[in-house]
Amino acid sequence: MTTVDRTQVFLLPDLGEGLAEAEIVEWRVAVGDTVTVDQTVVEVETAKAVVDVPCPYAGRVVALHGAAGEMRPVGQPLITIAPPDGDGGEPAGHATYREEERAGSGNVLIGYGTGHGGPGRRRRPRLAIAPEPPAAHPAVAPAVAPEPPTAQAVAPASAPVGAAGTGTGSALVISPIVRRLAREHGIDPATVRGTGPGGVVRRADVEAALATPAPRLAPVPARSEPARSVSDDDLVIPLTGIRKAIADKLSRSRREIPEVTIWVDTDATALVQTRRAINAATPDQPVSILALLARICLSGLRRFPQLNAHVDTAGQRIVQSRGVHLGIAAQTDRGLVVPVLRDAQLLTTRELSVALAETTAAARAGALPPARLTGGTFTLNNYGVFGVDGSTPIINHPEAALLGVGRIVDKPWVVDGQLAVRKVTQLSLTFDHRVCDGAVAGGFLRHVADCVEQPALLVANV
Repeated sequence: MTTVDRTQVFLLPDLGEGLAEAEIVEWRVAVGDTVTVDQTVVEVETAKAVVDVPCPYAGRVVALHGAAGEMRPVGQPLITIAPPDGDGGEPAGHATYREEERAGSGNVLIGYGTGHGGPGRRRRPRLAIAPEPPAAHPAVAPAVAPEPPTAQAVAPASAPVGAAGTGTGSALVISPIVRRLAREHGIDPATVRGTGPGGVVRRADVEAALATPAPRLAPVPARSEPARSVSDDDLVIPLTGIRKAIADKLSRSRREIPEVTIWVDTDATALVQTRRAINAATPDQPVSILALLARICLSGLRRFPQLNAHVDTAGQRIVQSRGVHLGIAAQTDRGLVVPVLRDAQLLTTRELSVALAETTAAARAGALPPARLTGGTFTLNNYGVFGVDGSTPIINHPEAALLGVGRIVDKPWVVDGQLAVRKVTQLSLTFDHRVCDGAVAGGFLRHVADCVEQPALLVANV
């Protein structure tokens, strides 16, 4: 077997959840290092989370494809591994990886799998791009380096081979983000020299082309204001990774969902006293206010299941979920995320308290897998922790409703005709007006407020 045959190129795996690329955060190995099977070689950030990527091959690192901060498309080379010096046989771990690949092992990227899911799983196909002759497009690299035998690419029949979506010829563009960036700035990808493997046009190539004269396509009319000039004193923060995913999701929610927000001020004195009594009785198993609010939400959704739903726009239907997959808005150093407690209605209040604490801690540490950040059916947002009373939050698309809770503070309140100081909070419900009308939304919010004021009402619904 030749040296080329024994060199293994590990491609960035199928990330699932519709993710087509990842940003390299930090390499854990360097060229010349020796790695073992399933050793973490790089940390990448997707639009969902930061994850460690293990390598399925063992041997010596001969090439790292991409630098920290660079975006890598799914299916493109990530790291090249050669057998240890003097090893004349098949690279260590090669047979093991082939066996895992046939079996659909999840060892390639924990949390994502190898991309060999069942028939119901959507998978982004890899493109085998064959460019035009160099004479027709002198700025495009003449050939694409062949992929390793373990990950041969196929060209989908639904699109012209090498098409970048512009109709101007063959351009080595795989990433949809790069295509969109070129289209929005009127750049013809066929005129851009790609610096990626095999001449693939990357984001940096398009950005470099913006600074030099080049043939331009007719720009797509911008939906937003023209970009403002940036001075040397301005702080420029790239909108990438989780921050970009948050921006895209919130923009889509505001664009697609006709949302309405209603609110009510509520006397939470009895709720605070109930929590104090529970924790005094069982100090080794404390219950948080958030857990009690979650229990109240679950009671309300049982009575008003219309809010535990989403609108399927493609199918022109409303889908009510059987289980409540409760999302909890959590602020992290990388932005706002909404981890999900699946089938929360099956948990006791104490179990909810434990699960909420563990989940929010893992979210802030960036330790949650992407599967824990999707699939919610209703969100609870405790913005009171920021010291504010109220908010009109944006719904976590594609959910239909979100309950917001403000801070609990002492305020004057009328009790039995007498003025008293009570623990008061503001509750707000933002809902998708397509799934229900005001009577349902108001009934849910009133039920939640009644349970906050009289926690004993929960007993009747347990």
